[in-house]
Amino acid sequence: MWEKIRVVFTIQELRQKILLTLLFLAIYRIGYTIPLPMIDYKQMTAAFAEGGGLMDILNAVATFSASQLSQATIFGLGIMPYISASIIFQLLASVYPPLEKLQKEGESGRKKINEYTRYATVVLCLGQSWMYMGWLSQSGLVYPEYTGFMWQLTGVLTMTAGTVFLMWLGEQIDEYGIGNGISLLIMAGILARMPEAGKELLGKVAEGGFQLGGGRGQMGVETILVLVLLFVAVVAGVVFMYQGQRRIPTQSAKHVRGRRVYGGTRQYLPLRVNQAGVMPIIFASSLLLFPAFVFQWLANHYGGFWRSLEQSFHRGTSYSYNVLYVALIYFFCYFWTAITFNPKDMAENLKNYGTFIPGYRPGRRTADYLEKVMVRITYVGAGFLAVVAIVPTLIGAWSGVDYNVASFYGGTSLLIAVSVAFDLVQKIDSHLVMRNYRGLLEKG
Repeated sequence: MWEKIRVVFTIQELRQKILLTLLFLAIYRIGYTIPLPMIDYKQMTAAFAEGGGLMDILNAVATFSASQLSQATIFGLGIMPYISASIIFQLLASVYPPLEKLQKEGESGRKKINEYTRYATVVLCLGQSWMYMGWLSQSGLVYPEYTGFMWQLTGVLTMTAGTVFLMWLGEQIDEYGIGNGISLLIMAGILARMPEAGKELLGKVAEGGFQLGGGRGQMGVETILVLVLLFVAVVAGVVFMYQGQRRIPTQSAKHVRGRRVYGGTRQYLPLRVNQAGVMPIIFASSLLLFPAFVFQWLANHYGGFWRSLEQSFHRGTSYSYNVLYVALIYFFCYFWTAITFNPKDMAENLKNYGTFIPGYRPGRRTADYLEKVMVRITYVGAGFLAVVAIVPTLIGAWSGVDYNVASFYGGTSLLIAVSVAFDLVQKIDSHLVMRNYRGLLEKG
């Protein structure tokens, strides 16, 4: 493995791409810590340390948006507005004919949709940053001399400019670096939280005197060992399911041209078990944030019934929340797969290329078969996502660690980190194979 890594850095073009990507990520991390001048950070840190209510919601959003909502920085909104705009246009492209037509125009249509996405990102940034700055002012987290309209507008424009700069930074990584820029920014934000999580775990062990069993309410050394083994097991399971495929055998028709016979070869059509990727967990967790926020506001003002309803939507401890979370993951798995995977188009493409699935006539019969197979494997993929999503809850309840620490053992954070890492390795492998070197994951 070390020899393969050495080979990676001996290729000048690949070395430049990797170093440039690291430089862009370093710029992102620097901006991640530059604060807005009008915020009282001592009070803000104390408020988020207490947690509860909106603080927990903002921390949950920050996990998969490369943002820093617990500290109002110039990159405080992260890249989430751009992701939201991209998802909106991807959904609209499946139901709005003009956008669907643009999507089928190839490169020119894709550039036009990207332009619309950028405009929508700016609009979302202005709205989200205005609400965020307004909440900071109402919560008393802004210095009194900076509570005027112009100072709030300054904060809004600064955070909007920060997100637009991150969007540009991601595009520069796509063009001049290696890997998907936006995904790498999100992964960098997730991995940056790992030292803090490790420090908290070691702090709990230190309270127990680094002994087996620890004390009451403390954590022993054996718990850390179990958590390490569990982390390795969960990562291995995520990798296994991420690479899982249902291979549909196909055969191309024979074509006789002159004295030569073309085609007639047997191949396979790979269908991913986890076709929807990490999107169902992001959708489900985002959707559950809204009722939690609404019920928390109603409970603070009216109490009684609303207090019990707010507790039933408490993330990580509520049985009803976990059941609804799993149900939404299944729903969005099928929903997102239906949008991104079109069996009719795939069957038509196979027919146009003279390829067929043995035992099924080209056209409608092939499309029905592909749809039936995708429905079955999506059920398995959704079950895998549901298990990974509730792993942090189970670990938190068993070990007593904070949910944000336990989230590194499953959920959105782990899935994003693994999927982005695989994408990055595949991009590096393509450069190595093009120059007749073995890939990083190849044996021998």
